[in-house]
Amino acid sequence: MDSIKVREHMDRQAVLLKPDMTLATAVELLLENKKNGAPVVDNDKHLVGFLSQQDCLATMLKSSYHCDLTATVADVMRTDVLQVSPDDSVLRLAEQMTGAKPKIYPVVDNGKVIGIINRTHVLAAMNVYMQQCYLAPA
Repeated sequence: MDSIKVREHMDRQAVLLKPDMTLATAVELLLENKKNGAPVVDNDKHLVGFLSQQDCLATMLKSSYHCDLTATVADVMRTDVLQVSPDDSVLRLAEQMTGAKPKIYPVVDNGKVIGIINRTHVLAAMNVYMQQCYLAPA
């Protein structure tokens, strides 16, 4: 199982957000693409933060009282982002995900975001592995 790598199961079509993007635009992108969150990158695709739907909810709730959503992604994003490498083990990531860790991890290679991997991807990888266990000859 350690031989199953993140690169084999990650989403290479991740939504990437910019820090100067309005929160309203970011929320639209998350909703249109059915994403629970997305990495925030600079112009060179270096990871600078992460924005989740949960992060958006608090700010949007506060803004809804005054109908004044003026926040940018940089105002709301988290900057303490856990990330993985494409060569990291899916098993090790699964172990990390059983705790109170994030549900979505940016995949970073040579300092640049190249995709994301989430619990669904990890669960699918483990499911394939487990199916192979049952099909293997005894």
